[in-house]
Amino acid sequence: MLVDGDAEGAGLFLQQALEKFLKAYLLGKGWKLKKVHTLQSLLDEAAAHDDAIRPFRGLCEHASAFYMAERYPTLGGTGLELEEVKPLLPEARSLITVLFPDEVLK
Repeated sequence: MLVDGDAEGAGLFLQQALEKFLKAYLLGKGWKLKKVHTLQSLLDEAAAHDDAIRPFRGLCEHASAFYMAERYPTLGGTGLELEEVKPLLPEARSLITVLFPDEVLK
């Protein structure tokens, strides 16, 4: 989405990817699946298993805001810029690596 210049799509898919990785991690720890999209909530539950996850709260807050702006545009979300999404990618990769150390990211 970034290559195509679609910042809103890239932000939404970043949030979705992080949500899925956090849920997969939690399910692996015996967590019962819940209908929740707030990354901060998922991060808090994951951090109960590994303190190394806590420093990613800012990333989760930022990515959750992308989701809210895309899903609920009447809340006053402004147009997202590529420069807001791109810098989060290395941190997102770091979080995924903490959650799944053996995962090979391309």
